[in-house]
Amino acid sequence: MPTTVLIVEDEPLIAMMLEDFLGEMGKTVIGPADSCAQALALIARGGLDAAILDVNLRGGETSDAIADALAAAGIPFLFASGGSGDGVEGPHSNRPVLAKPFTMEAVARALEALG
Repeated sequence: MPTTVLIVEDEPLIAMMLEDFLGEMGKTVIGPADSCAQALALIARGGLDAAILDVNLRGGETSDAIADALAAAGIPFLFASGGSGDGVEGPHSNRPVLAKPFTMEAVARALEALG
């Protein structure tokens, strides 16, 4: 099971909740990043075991480029989606999706499934 997890989330309250959940699970949190540029810089630094990516970020950005970078680096990840059009399309549509709002148990199960 991953121990160092990157959070990519543009909603501060959701990011803080994820940080709390992961902290309670004994995980080390990287981020949170709220943009592609921030996330890509954190990925480039290395040391990640997994990532949780919000599908849609501020300013019309999506997490597609982040997903591409993680896949290229062999780092497992899942998407967090609030539904209502936040569907995952394209080459990463087969990745797990954690539906918002989520519980600590759902986050733990999703991370466990990543390996």
